[in-house]
Amino acid sequence: MSIIADTPNKIELYRMLVLRKALELEIKGIYMHRGLTAYSTIKKEYLEFFSDVISAAQQKGEINE
Repeated sequence: MSIIADTPNKIELYRMLVLRKALELEIKGIYMHRGLTAYSTIKKEYLEFFSDVISAAQQKGEINE
């Protein structure tokens, strides 16, 4: 597979793909480097997004919790 990341959206998508692969390795016990893990990066950057999606769905009555 070949990706040409020539726009900000494509660059962000490529970064997400790299984070996903790094997370898959971390689950198997293999870490890419010292410092921040893929898990901590994903949690920091996307947890608020997930919370917003869930809140919006609850307000629309799509889910009950």
